[in-house]
Amino acid sequence: QVQLVESGGGLVQAGGSLRLSCVASGPTLSTYGIYDVGWFRQARGKEREYLAAIGWSGARTYYSDSVKGRFTISRNSAENTVYLQMNSLKPEDTALYFCACRRAHGMGLQDFTLTDYWGRGTAVTVSS
Repeated sequence: QVQLVESGGGLVQAGGSLRLSCVASGPTLSTYGIYDVGWFRQARGKEREYLAAIGWSGARTYYSDSVKGRFTISRNSAENTVYLQMNSLKPEDTALYFCACRRAHGMGLQDFTLTDYWGRGTAVTVSS
């Protein structure tokens, strides 16, 4: 079992920044192998939206059009942590943000449909 815990959410004014963290842990993490991590969000009353992903080595990244140029994904593999730096935040970025992981099998990051584990989310509220 692998646990993912998100943190870093909060209330910020439009135009501001937040950095979200996703920390992986668990008794089987050492045997889980190399893994990709994706970030998603779900606003109230809307479907879950796929935002960004990073490959196991950190060399490959993917961004959706809605966040490209504003959000940056990175990872510190030594600390089993993936970050999502969010700049120029807008009220429409208000949502619950989740991270998810999957074993890395060389798949492209554009499709992150198949996942193994999810975190419980961290809430982001952007005021106008």
